[in-house]
Order: sequence, then C-alpha cells, then structure tokens
Amino acid sequence: QVQLVESGGGLVQAGGSLRLSCATSRRTFTINYMAWYRQAPGKQRELVATITSSGSTDYADSVKGRFTISGDNAKNSVYLQMNSLKVEDTAVYYCAAAAIGSFYWGQGTQVTVSS
Repeated sequence: QVQLVESGGGLVQAGGSLRLSCATSRRTFTINYMAWYRQAPGKQRELVATITSSGSTDYADSVKGRFTISGDNAKNSVYLQMNSLKVEDTAVYYCAAAAIGSFYWGQGTQVTVSS
C-alpha cells in the first residue's frame, strides 16, 4: 500500500508559478514511476507528467517547456514546478504512483489560475 499526500495548490494569476509536492509513504525508489494527472471541471482526467525510478521524465504537449517534474528519493517526494501558468491549467491535480501490480492516487489539490 502506498499513501500519497499532495500539497501546494492554490490560486495564482496567469503567468505565475506554483510548486506542487507529493509525499509518499513508500520509498520512492521502490516505485516504478510516479506521475501527476489533472482533471478540469467537465473533462476527463489527463496525464500531465511522469518520472520513472531512474529519473526519466515525460510531459503532455500542453505543458512542455512550462512544467517540470522532479523527485527526491531522500524525502520520498515528487514535485511539479509549474511556470507560466495559463487559465486552462485550472484543475484538480492528482499525484499517482505505479508499483508492480498496483496503482495509487492521492486525494488531489486544486490549482486555479485567474486571468
């Protein structure tokens, strides 16, 4: 079992920045990969960024060049640095973790970008 706790969401103006954090209850190097997803009102949940246990990263086209995912194995945490935020980035952001045979979700944190 893996527990994930997100923090760092909030209200920010367009063009601003936020940093989301996800603390895990399991040593991150035992997890295959971690990811950030988001879900806007009335829309399906979408993948934003992933980071593997070896540190490889990948991003949705909509956030490339603006968002950065990173991990800190010593703190069992994963982060999402979000820069140049747009109104369309408004959503609930979820941390997720994939271990062998299992997939876990955090409770989500709201990010609201105002114009």
